[in-house]
Amino acid sequence: MCKNGGIMFTGRDLTAFRKQLLAWFRQFQRDLPWRRTNDPYRIWVSEIMLQQTRVAAVIPYYERFLEHFPDIRALAQAPQEEVLRLWSGLGYYSRARNLQHAAQQIVAKHGGEFPRNEKDALALPGIGSYTAAAILSIAYKEKFAVLDGNVARVLARIDAIRGDLRESQRWQSLQVNADQLLDPKSPGDWNQAMMELGATLCTPRSPQCLLCPIARFCEGRKLGIAESLPEKRKKRATVSVTLAAAVFIDKEGRTLLLPPPQSEKDAAADHVPTLVSRMWHFPTVAVNENPEIELQRFVTDHFTIPGKAAPILLPLGKVRHTVTYRDIRILPFGISLKKLPFFEGAKILPLEDVSSLAVSNLTRKVARSAFALRIPE
Repeated sequence: MCKNGGIMFTGRDLTAFRKQLLAWFRQFQRDLPWRRTNDPYRIWVSEIMLQQTRVAAVIPYYERFLEHFPDIRALAQAPQEEVLRLWSGLGYYSRARNLQHAAQQIVAKHGGEFPRNEKDALALPGIGSYTAAAILSIAYKEKFAVLDGNVARVLARIDAIRGDLRESQRWQSLQVNADQLLDPKSPGDWNQAMMELGATLCTPRSPQCLLCPIARFCEGRKLGIAESLPEKRKKRATVSVTLAAAVFIDKEGRTLLLPPPQSEKDAAADHVPTLVSRMWHFPTVAVNENPEIELQRFVTDHFTIPGKAAPILLPLGKVRHTVTYRDIRILPFGISLKKLPFFEGAKILPLEDVSSLAVSNLTRKVARSAFALRIPE
């Protein structure tokens, strides 16, 4: 181990380290759909989808997305509404928007081919150092080492690195380590092997050291501290948010969803919570004291309710939703009407068809709460 925290293998040890990890990966790697291709577009889509999302959750979305958009040009030319609809449920929807914007740039500037050099890749929306390294190494066999959470954990245990791995200087040191270990003959397989090891054996809790192909190189294991590495980061304080949502339902079982504003400025002007405003959503308002009264005031101010001075709000089941550091409590209220109110740009559709639009999981949960309780006419 170097004084600066870098890994110091001898030539023979480094060769053995690489050989053992690659042999393990080639024998035991999971059969994942994006590992059956060298197409940079498909690898790119998988890398974007896998950001902050479990592999098992990604697979059906990945396959469905590529059925609709089999290449970069198809994605670039698609209506954004359709792209978001197929992404709906994966969360972090800026990923989908950036993916399409990048596809449009690739068509305009790179002839529809994902660029082969790092500078051009990094200039694309939504592409950072990790994503560029992953795509270029796996698709084009370029010699770039990836560094993500899984790889950083493996490196921290191998070299017994303490402290917050995300601290800037320490993260840069980890990148140097990753670059040193990279097998230049098989950069794509190597990067996937490091990520696979972190995802399946060198896991955050209870690492399976007895099954690890490179356990004999691990300083953390030798010192008996592998399980306590990396050291836990200080978590950001959780912010509690309370929203109230209006689920209009007419006698035919149809409801009304509002369109996503064109910008955050429009959302703020309409008093729409940004947590729902970039997708189709039920009329929703952030509340402070009395959800029913505040939602009723919101509905009265923004909708013309035929024949009713103040709509009757029927409480539905409470909904909880978590986004990064925010703990969201959603209080849906049903409003039963003979005729749904007019709202420019809104969509009227059967309640059970809400998911046919680009909606978030939050909106899906609100819709399910309305199914759980029959709203009387």
